[in-house]
Amino acid sequence: MAGSGQSAAAKTTLLQYVEQHYWLLYFSGGIVYIIAAALGLPGMVMLSLMLGFLFGRWMGTLLIVVSATIGATLLFWLVRYFFADWVRERWLNTPRAKKIQEGFHDDAFNYLLFLRLVPLFPFWLVNLVPAFTNISSNTYMLATAIGIIPGSFVFANLGQSLGQIENPENLLSTEMLLTLSLLGVLALVPVLVKRLLSQLSHE
Repeated sequence: MAGSGQSAAAKTTLLQYVEQHYWLLYFSGGIVYIIAAALGLPGMVMLSLMLGFLFGRWMGTLLIVVSATIGATLLFWLVRYFFADWVRERWLNTPRAKKIQEGFHDDAFNYLLFLRLVPLFPFWLVNLVPAFTNISSNTYMLATAIGIIPGSFVFANLGQSLGQIENPENLLSTEMLLTLSLLGVLALVPVLVKRLLSQLSHE
């Protein structure tokens, strides 16, 4: 009980600090997220949960979408204009990278939108490959921003819901169950899409 009380007090203190320095922390969080997305650093899910916890589902989602899009676009530009040869030799000689690259030939916007909505491939790899296609920067940014909205909302929403847990009974609240259901749906999407694509390829 003492540990629970200390945890609640620490959370209250943290949220009060965020409220007092809201915009400074908001933009600082965005900068950290941009750097993490641009460098393809691990822990993006935890960072998304933290932003949802600190800023709520709506402002957290907005911050994640904008920051992830900026970070992904920065990486796109760096690869296309400065590090193309190095990245091509190091990352693009794999079957997964070649498979992604082939999909951009017909409809770059819809294909990238599909890759963002359905994370069949790692986020960092989808950031790299389009730099070697004819997709424009504007198309890349728009498809990225739209495509990551659902996942960003799910994790920001989960972060807020986790922050509202005061005792074990909260784990069974309607909001928490709905939040976990959304996370489950998001996790199942790649599996369902792979199965569908496999069935279509055999028809």
